[in-house]
Amino acid sequence: MKLENKDKSMIFSCTEIPDVFFTEYMNEANGDFIKVYLCLVFLTKYDKDIKLNDLSKKLNIPLQTIQAALSFWEEKGILIKKVNGYILNNLQEIELHKLYSPNLTLSKEDIKKNEDSKYRAKAIECINNTYFQGIMSPTWYSDIDLWFKKYNFDEQVMISLFQYCFNKSALHKNYVKTVAEAWHKNNIKTYEDLEAYSAKQENLNKIKKDIAKKLRRYSPLTQFEEAFIEKWISDYNYDLNVINIALKKTTSKANPSFDYLDKLISDWHDRNLKTSDEINNFLAEMKQKKKDIKQLKKQTNYNNYEQRNYDNLNDLYANKKIN
Repeated sequence: MKLENKDKSMIFSCTEIPDVFFTEYMNEANGDFIKVYLCLVFLTKYDKDIKLNDLSKKLNIPLQTIQAALSFWEEKGILIKKVNGYILNNLQEIELHKLYSPNLTLSKEDIKKNEDSKYRAKAIECINNTYFQGIMSPTWYSDIDLWFKKYNFDEQVMISLFQYCFNKSALHKNYVKTVAEAWHKNNIKTYEDLEAYSAKQENLNKIKKDIAKKLRRYSPLTQFEEAFIEKWISDYNYDLNVINIALKKTTSKANPSFDYLDKLISDWHDRNLKTSDEINNFLAEMKQKKKDIKQLKKQTNYNNYEQRNYDNLNDLYANKKIN
């Protein structure tokens, strides 16, 4: 690839990057995608053709990654694909268009002028000063205002939303919106709702760790295994005491599975057994009935004795000690 600059030596030239790139786009892209963008900005100054293979060699990035980067920036609206190449859009024009789109934006000044939004304006300013060092992009103002209306969060919840994402090192719009959606689905509106939800999640995480430890699982639980636990806790309303009963029944198994645990716990739920005492009583009754059946077999020498409703539980409860 040959680059020419007839006006002045390249050593004295500069490539400008608008500030909006750093506030709106950089935190959503990985390092390779950023390298591709910066190189494209540099190359457009010289209006030269470039092949993707050459770009791959120049940046020392695999061709597949180059193609993924182009698709990423095209999705963000920064690139427009043509038959013979791409057009690089002006980021400032893109953000200006967003800012003045009808009914979709509300500027910082408009929020301050609106008396009904004074508390929200204070919350937004707190977010700006705390998490953006006072240089939050104008488009964040409109997005936050829309989230206030869409999710009906109070001011403390909105600030907590940004605190949570900041602690996760994921302060970009897609992630913030995803968390906001999750909180909304869990009926979080006030700070008290958020505290109750956080306490519930903390308890759930402790239970997950305790279960993994008792099963001697040193690798992280899979998404499906965590879904089992969430079902037992959230849907069945069982506590760790109930789950511990199921865990104790895995001691004779070399590789106990979550499928086995789920069958046990779901069976108890289907029988409307709600507490650990009720479950222990049920298991004791099951054990006694099995003893009675064995004793009856010995007395009658009748090996084909019908076990009624207990046949389908043979695999589930056979040869298990009740603690």
